[in-house]
Amino acid sequence: MPAGVVVAGGRSTRFGEGDKAVADLAGVPMIRRVADRLAPVVDVLVVNCRADQRASVAAALKGYDRPVRFAIDPDPDEGPMAGIRTGLREVEATDAAYAFVAACDLPFLDADLVAHLFERAASHDAAVPRPTEWFETTHAVYRAKTMADACDDALASGETKIIEPLFELDYVVVEGEELDAFDEASFENVNTRAEFEAAAERLRE
Repeated sequence: MPAGVVVAGGRSTRFGEGDKAVADLAGVPMIRRVADRLAPVVDVLVVNCRADQRASVAAALKGYDRPVRFAIDPDPDEGPMAGIRTGLREVEATDAAYAFVAACDLPFLDADLVAHLFERAASHDAAVPRPTEWFETTHAVYRAKTMADACDDALASGETKIIEPLFELDYVVVEGEELDAFDEASFENVNTRAEFEAAAERLRE
């Protein structure tokens, strides 16, 4: 039973006023667009967010056709690594061994790519795409307990770089021709109002 984790606890400082996660993107809250893209390939959805976001995120996900669980940040503003850790700890309370971790601002997420990452992660601790020189750590599949433990260790040592826990895992990299079969727009995130409006225009087409 694979799980999805959507990390939504950031402050969206580059976005301007309002919570980016629940902003209306061409008629649908952005986090709902991400969740809907994940629905065909996960059996349960975990949302990591701050306590003050829970009500608005729950409203955005009302009627979602997979069970939704919340993983509330115990200490907000610790960064995305802590959000991933908190989300994966909640996955441990389900029957899922693996989870796809997504940022909340990936409205063009490719479900076929997510399914492929689950397949590639089997018998490993993680499958992480690398479409450029950078690893896409918030577009990756992890063995929930192993990655959560690695995040805890990194946080305890004062590490803040989101990539660091990965290096403690048995991970596979998905890149090059293997990625070419999938939609590269899957990696496009929306950080600014300009990017948000551009994405909305594409979704209205």
